[in-house]
Amino acid sequence: MRKVKLVAKICGLSDPAGLLAAVEGGARFVGFVFYPSSPRFLSPSDAAKLAAGLPESVSPVAVFSEPGDEELAIVTKALPNALVQLHGRESPNRVAEIRARFNCRLIKAIPIENDDDVASAKKFETVADWLLFDAKAPGDRINALPGGNALAFDWRLLGSEGWRVPWLLSGGLKVDNLVEAVSTTGARAVDVSSGVEDSPGQKNPTRIKAFLAAAHAI
Repeated sequence: MRKVKLVAKICGLSDPAGLLAAVEGGARFVGFVFYPSSPRFLSPSDAAKLAAGLPESVSPVAVFSEPGDEELAIVTKALPNALVQLHGRESPNRVAEIRARFNCRLIKAIPIENDDDVASAKKFETVADWLLFDAKAPGDRINALPGGNALAFDWRLLGSEGWRVPWLLSGGLKVDNLVEAVSTTGARAVDVSSGVEDSPGQKNPTRIKAFLAAAHAI
C-alpha cells in the first residue's frame, strides 16, 4: 500500500525566515492572518510581498474572522491565488456567498468542544472545500482569539466521523503530541501556529522545520 504523506499547514507567518522554513520543510499551505487583534496580523501588502516567491507546490491561505466584502476584495486582489479561511461565526449561507463571489477555494474553521460542535460542522460540507477543526476557546478566557490559542480539544470526538470534504486538524498541536493526535483522529492534514512559536506571533524556524519533519515521518 502506498504511503500517504501527511499534509501540513503553517499558519500565522509574518516574516521571511519563518516562511522560508515552512517552504523548505515541505509545508503544503502557509497561512497569513488578517484579523487585526491577532499578534500575527499582516497587512495585505506585506502578505503579498511574503507570498511573491512561493513555489507552485505551496498554497497561501488568507485567514479571516467574519470579514466584510471590502476587506475580502482587498486581500484577494493582493493574494489572487490564496485560499480563504474563515475562522469566525460565519453561517453556511455566508460561506457559500464568499466562495461564489470571490471565486476562491475556501476553508471553514469549526471550533470544537463537544459532540454538538462536531455535528454542526456537517452543514458546511456542501459550501466549503476544506474544513478545519480547532479547539473552542473557553468563554471566560480573556483576549481569546478565533484561533491560535494553543488549546487542544478532545481528539476522540473526531475519531469515528466520516467527512465529504478534506479537513485539517488544528489546536494545540506540537511535535510532542503530533503522533497521538493523528493516530487518534485519522487526520490526513494538520495545521499549526502557536506550536512553532517562541511567543505569540514570533515563529521559530527551527521549530517549524522540526514540526514538518515529524509530520512527514508519520
